[in-house]
Parts: sequence; C-alpha cells; structure tokens
Amino acid sequence: MKWSVFPRKFGFFPYIFLVYIGFPALYLTREEGVKQLIGYGMVLLFLVTYRQLYFSMGKRKFTCWLWVQLAIVFILSVFYNLNNILLGFFPANFIGWYQDKTGFKRGLISLIIVEILPFIIHVIRTKTFLTTSELFYFVPFLIIMLISPFGIRSMNRRMELEKELDQANQTIEELVKREERVRIARDLHDTLGHTLSLLTLKSQLVQRLTAVDPERARIEAKEMEVTSRAALKQVRELVTDMRAATIAEELLQVQQILNTAGITYQYDGAADFSRISPFTQNIVGMCVREAATNVVKHSRATLCSISIKLFSEKMNIVIRDDGMGVRNNHAFGNGLRGMEERLALVDGLLALSNHNGAVLEINVPIIIKAEAPA
Repeated sequence: MKWSVFPRKFGFFPYIFLVYIGFPALYLTREEGVKQLIGYGMVLLFLVTYRQLYFSMGKRKFTCWLWVQLAIVFILSVFYNLNNILLGFFPANFIGWYQDKTGFKRGLISLIIVEILPFIIHVIRTKTFLTTSELFYFVPFLIIMLISPFGIRSMNRRMELEKELDQANQTIEELVKREERVRIARDLHDTLGHTLSLLTLKSQLVQRLTAVDPERARIEAKEMEVTSRAALKQVRELVTDMRAATIAEELLQVQQILNTAGITYQYDGAADFSRISPFTQNIVGMCVREAATNVVKHSRATLCSISIKLFSEKMNIVIRDDGMGVRNNHAFGNGLRGMEERLALVDGLLALSNHNGAVLEINVPIIIKAEAPA
C-alpha cells in the first residue's frame, strides 16, 4: 500500500485544517528555554494525533489518540496561552465521528471540560474575570465548537444511510437478477429439456436407419425438423415472456427508494401506460429510477415530485425536488450521460434546470403502430 499523509477519500479537507496549527506555533515564540522546546514537542505530537485519528476511525486506538489530543489542548491552554483553546476545533471534528451514543457523549463531555476548565483556572490565577471584549471573542467560538460535533455526526449518519441505501439497492438488483436466472433456467428445462432429448434419440435412430431403411430415415428426419421448429417456437415464446420492468413498476421502486431516504414522494399523472411499447417503458423507467437515485444522493431534498403526462404524440416526464439545485452542467455526472444515451434509443430528449431545486424534464415521442388491414 502506498504511504500517504492522510486518507485519500477525505481529499484536501485535512490539509486545510493544518493552517490553524500555525497559531500555537506563533504563541510559542514568546516562550523561552525548556518550556518552549516542550511546547513545540507537544505541537508536533498534536500533528501526529491529527493524522492518526484519520487512520484509526472505527478502531479502539481512535479514543486513545483523541484523549492525547484533548490533553495537549488542555496543557497548551493552561500553561502557555489561553487562545490555544481554539485548537478544540480539531477534537470536536473527530468526536462527531463516533457512531455509538456512549462514545459520543463521553467525547463531548471531555471536550466541554477541556474547553471550560482553562477559563476557570485563568480566573483563579489572575483573580480577574474575562473582559467584555474577551467574552465576545471566545464565546461565539466556544458555542460553534460545542455544536459542531452534532452537525458532523448528523452529516456522517446521512452519508452512512446513503451508503446503506446503495448497498440495499444493489442487493435487491442482484436478488432480482438471480431470481430471473433461476426462472429462465427452470423454463428452459421444462420447455426444451424433453424436446432436445427427443431430438437426440431421433438423430441416433436416423444414423442407424440411413443404411438399412432410407425411407424410414427420411420420415424420422422430417419429424426431427417439425420437432425442432416447435422447439424454436418455444424459445421465441420464452424470450417474449422475459419482459422488462414497466413504468408503473419502476414508480413503485422509486417510491420505496425515496421513502427509505426520508424524502416525501408525490406523483401526478397517468396510471395506464398500455399504449407505450415495452421497450420505451423500460427506457423511461430506468431513467426515472436513475433520477430518483440522484435526488437521494446529491440533492439534500425533503420532497420529490414526479409528473407523467401522455399526449397524442409524446410522453412528458417532469421530476422536481426542493434540494440544492443544479450548480453546473455536470450535476449528475455519468448518471445524466447514461440517461441521455438511453433516451437517444427512443428519440427522447432531456433537459435539466433550476427552479427552487432541480427540475429534470424528459420528452419521449409516442409511436402508434398502424393497424393491419382487415
């Protein structure tokens, strides 16, 4: 495994925080001798804990490194400079990563003690309370610091739910595929197994009769042709029966996906799609499901509405959400390109815009087959 300073999945975020290490290093320039050296040593150890906490998330070592970091914040705040309490933003971030309530509560209580106790010691030592300007300086930062673990924990929980939802959808898809394979295998065995066995026996009989009874061999070969044609018809019927999911079925899947993610689902439009070809229904259904998945993953929406209108010559689908909206032309990335490629197969068009959230509009022409003359 290639060595790295921080886990790559966090991007540049860990590096940005390193800027704030400069403040305690600056305060240490006012110290002298051994005290200064010890201070720089603790800053270096603080950097080590910062890195190790990223790599030990979810492990037992995580709590140990967090305690070391909290201890350093406390020592630097009490024995060096009171402004070092602002280093508490570092452990506050990691406390939010606790998944269990017990660990989260212990970490939060420890953070409160580490942040409040230095003020008490400062008041006792100097026998003077903080001035109004000092209170206006420290209190807002302390409030944000003590609230931030809750926000980070909520964000991580949402990310975990999205991951579980993706895994559940993948599991469902695999189960559906497995069930379909089992059904196909069963149907092939039931419909073709006997026929192929019969053709094998007849081919062996024809080989024996070719020399002794050519006429009988010709009759058997003709029967084999009839039997093989019947088998071909069975295969065609079987393939025809392997239909793709309809729009109505996909809408039910979309409702389940959105409800699982805690997003309110609203539907308005047609209920009967019988005049839409199975192929077109399959294409549109996949696009609707892809759009709903994007809403769950990227929009941070609380409401998603889908409208499907059928006109004489086209079908109009509008998918809206009340989330963040589209911030660039590549908002949905590969998902959007995939939908455009699918819709191109049925001459469909796609448009993405902003209106109190994202609005995805799809228009697909309806092809009416001409009836055969009587």
